[in-house]
This record gives sequence, C-alpha cells and structure tokens, in this order.
Amino acid sequence: MIAMAEYIWIDGAKPTQKLRSKTKMVEIKAPKDVVLRDFPDWGFDGSSTYQAEGHSSDLMLKPVNFCKDPLRGEGNFLVLCEVFNSDETPHISNTRATLRRVLDLGAAKEESWFGFEQEYTLFQGRTPLGWPDGGYPAPQGPFYCGVGADEVFGRELVNEHAQACLDAGLMIYGINAEVMPGQWEYQIGYRGVETESADPLTTSDHNWMARWLLYRLGEEFNITATLHPKPIRGDWNGAGQHTNFSTKAMRSPETGKKTIDDAISKLQKKHAEHIAVYGAGLSERLTGLHETCAIDQFRSGPSDRGASIRIPLAVSRQGYGYLEDRRPGANADPYEIASRILKTICEIE
Repeated sequence: MIAMAEYIWIDGAKPTQKLRSKTKMVEIKAPKDVVLRDFPDWGFDGSSTYQAEGHSSDLMLKPVNFCKDPLRGEGNFLVLCEVFNSDETPHISNTRATLRRVLDLGAAKEESWFGFEQEYTLFQGRTPLGWPDGGYPAPQGPFYCGVGADEVFGRELVNEHAQACLDAGLMIYGINAEVMPGQWEYQIGYRGVETESADPLTTSDHNWMARWLLYRLGEEFNITATLHPKPIRGDWNGAGQHTNFSTKAMRSPETGKKTIDDAISKLQKKHAEHIAVYGAGLSERLTGLHETCAIDQFRSGPSDRGASIRIPLAVSRQGYGYLEDRRPGANADPYEIASRILKTICEIE
C-alpha cells in the first residue's frame, strides 16, 4: 500500500519557531500494523527554513512519532520529525532532543505527566474573528464558555479541529471559548484512559501535531490561528499555555504534599530561567492583570488564577496531585516548557 505521509517539523524561525511540512509517498508493507520504522528519514533544504546556509543546506528529518491523517483519510499519516544535521547530531533548533536529554539525565525516573492548555486567537485578515471592522466588541465578560452568535465566533472550525484531533488519536480532552471574543482553547494530556501515556515527550508531540491540524484546517475556512501572547493590546486577556504537571511522588497520598511544596520552592528560585523560555513577547501578557502574575514576581496559591503556580483546589484539599504553571505564553514551545520544569524540579542543568 502506498500512503501519503505528511512529514511535519519545527523550523528555525526566531523568536518563535514555526511548523513546516511536506508530503512523502511511503510504501506501507503491513497496513494493519504500521510502525515508526515504516517512515524513512528524509532530507530537506534547511536554508529555506532558517536552519542552514545555502552553501551547506542539507538537513535530515527523522520520524519520531506518527498518527492517522484525519484530513486525507484512511491509510494516510501525519509524521512528526526531529531535525538532524548531516553528521547525525541534533540540529540546534531541535528542542525535542533537549527534552530527551533531560529525561536521560535522570528526569525520566520521576515518571512525570504533562498537560497543555493551549489558547489561541482566530483572525480573519488583521481583525480577530467576530470583532467589528475598525472597532471593538462589548467588554469581555460574556464570551468565556459563551453560547450564541453574538458571543461565540469560530465554533465550526473549533469543532472540526477537535474531531480531527480525536480521529488522529491525539490526547485532546477538552475545548472551550475563552475570555476574549475570537479566542479559544484546547487541552492536550491525560484523559484517564489507562492505555494512554501523558509523559512529556508524548504530550508535547501531540500538542505540536494539534497545532499543525489547527493551522491546516484554518486554510479551509480562510481563518488564521495565532498564538501571540497578547494579540490585542488593552483591557483584553492575553493567550497562554497553562501547563499542568506532576511526578509520581506528587501524585502519591504519602509523599504528595511535601513533594509539591519542594517543587514550588525550586520553581520560585528559578523563576527567571523559566520566563526566558516561556515565549516571546511574554511581558505583554504577564502584567499582573487579566488573570496573570507580573512577569518579575512569583506567587503560588490554592485556586489562585493570578498566581505564577496555581495549586488546584482539589489538590490543596487532598494533599496530593499536580500543579499548574500559568506563566507560559501560548507561543511557547512545549518541549522547552517541559524541559525547563523538569530541570528545575529534578535539579538538572
């Protein structure tokens, strides 16, 4: 069987990396038992993706994860790749390789789980979806989880994206309209299904593939999804990527509270290092307003959505579970978020 495999990778654009993809026709010898090695390495021109100079531009795509392609249909695949140099070393833009290294240095033994609450804003041209031309909608308030044509905009695209993620087998577990009109969120991570693994590599992979599907479906609707952390300046919420994480010790009733307290202490000491990799333009979002803590401050607390680290109310009451890092911007790299959190709580540098 010949399948169309969409090879997806992260480019070298700065300050925020972008997604790229191209299609390879791949012979699948056992269609009912497709494995990663069915997808061969594939070269590409790095000089056109901000990853190489023209005089030495050949780079390699190495498949690291794959799922069904819900857009092209049965028998086709989305293939997530890492970028490697010609000497088989990870390219400097390959942040997934950095996360692998952190896990190999000892973080893997913590058996961490990660989940990402990915916010994004829908635009048509230069205007957020649903906003009047040259003006502003009613003040934010009725739009969060709203219902009705005067409060919610883009639901058709959002629903198609959610279904595409499910059809692809990605770990999506929720969607909702956000505080600013035209703004939405999906959540990627553990859904309570025992066959799923919410390890940092898997959930980060799934968020990148979910992003690709969002952009690709936007082409069908002539709608652009942006991850800018403050898409509209003024009295409007920004867009974040709240990150839920835990270790095995945090999830244990016996060790949870102490481990959570220790983790918060470590996170506070490394606050600046986290801010440095939590997304370009983050200072526009972390102002101390609109459900954020100021960028130069660190605060934690139960059920506090204005904190840097929120302790969910149920976790505070039962004494074990997970933490929510509310600092990352929507445009932050999930691999870098997970790497930085694990380096901090596992004391790896």
